[in-house]
Amino acid sequence: MPESIAAAPSPDSRARKLRLIPLLAATYFMVSGGPYDLEDIIGYGGYKWALILLTLLPFFWSFPTAMMLGELASAIPEDGGFYAWVRRAMGEFWGFQEAWLSLAASAFDMAIYPTTFVLYLERVAPVMTEGHRGLALKLCVVAAAVIWNLRGAAAVGEGSVKLWAISISPYLVLIAIAIYIGLTHPVSGHHAAMARPVDKTFSTAILVAMWNYMGWDNATTIANEVENPQRNYPRVMLLAAFMVMLTYLIPIAAVAWAGLPSTEFSTGAWADAGRVLGGSALAFTIVIAGVIDDFGTFSNLTLSYTRLPHAMACDGLLPAVFTKRLKNGAPWVSILACAFCWSLAFSFTFEGLITIDLGLYSLSIVLEFIALILLRRREPNMPRPFRIPGPDWVPILLAASPTILTGYALYIARNEKLTGIPGLEGMPASIFTAGLVVLGIPLYLLARARKRRHGTLPAAQV
Repeated sequence: MPESIAAAPSPDSRARKLRLIPLLAATYFMVSGGPYDLEDIIGYGGYKWALILLTLLPFFWSFPTAMMLGELASAIPEDGGFYAWVRRAMGEFWGFQEAWLSLAASAFDMAIYPTTFVLYLERVAPVMTEGHRGLALKLCVVAAAVIWNLRGAAAVGEGSVKLWAISISPYLVLIAIAIYIGLTHPVSGHHAAMARPVDKTFSTAILVAMWNYMGWDNATTIANEVENPQRNYPRVMLLAAFMVMLTYLIPIAAVAWAGLPSTEFSTGAWADAGRVLGGSALAFTIVIAGVIDDFGTFSNLTLSYTRLPHAMACDGLLPAVFTKRLKNGAPWVSILACAFCWSLAFSFTFEGLITIDLGLYSLSIVLEFIALILLRRREPNMPRPFRIPGPDWVPILLAASPTILTGYALYIARNEKLTGIPGLEGMPASIFTAGLVVLGIPLYLLARARKRRHGTLPAAQV
């Protein structure tokens, strides 16, 4: 076994652990970060359907997933999270496919946040985003997140608590003003020169809503860097699920009460709503908060995704260089490599990114539910500090609605086309997504061949 692999440092004794509140803030950003990116749901479906979607979807999408993650994360708090669960339940091949789906999804997921960062900034300073300046700003977001993550998981989690307080503050003001205006003199007609109207379908609203409620499993990849994961993960999953739902519903209900036209909502329209209801100062603070929110989400997802290559390298499925960590536990090679790959997907359109991201993520969630069901049957005596209440058929019932929603999402997104990428222009996003899924098979064969040559880390080092 190569010495470079055997010498890989363990994070357990070298890094500060994430406590409950920082883990909650990190999970919140990994899933949501705030009401930002909800505008398209309002524009596509109107206030009524936006509120209905965002109220019902958690019970069929978020809460079943959170329950599944709470049980598996408390039972198997290993580095790599969902990758480790699927590998244990279904074998190395499916474990690799789970990690591949998540890493492939990350390339498109992580292109979304710098993109919306620029879209928000464009609302108050369009000159800063013109031409190549927009791309430069996106790369700056990536660079800043890399620097922050190199300080370690605890630094990111603790800083996220402060970012959450800052990013949500303008919305508290917006909600208060919207309620007051709704009670006194609601906005009528198209008085508000808001964002451009949208012409997408209600099906697109469903896709965007599902995307805004996904990412619950991301926090599980840092289990070795969490204090008392058996206790904290179940608590965080359920708390974050309610926090995210309320963060979405209350601002939408408030602007609906104030009378703003839903047909003119699109990405960035929260700033316009702030301008109409509270003036330029409120609009400016919403934009700045949106920029902070996107940075917080990107940084926390960097924290999550970069632990996957490290865990796979510890199993011999990736080169040993990915096992390298700083003294604070940050897997610096993995962080730099992932950041480079994410920067290559900036040319996709917002809708195309969501379609690919949601398709890959949804398939990975299905594998996690299968792992939950199989581990219940094969390892019934495994210690489970948190166990989904009820007999063993309850996890099957919980898995049904996310699986059905996954199939529906893939169906309604079948006609979405890729734009902005030479050689892929006009290709259906579903075909592109299917190609990425199939690519996982030859990639595993290559990784397996490499593992036979080089071996894996001793168990104590994983």
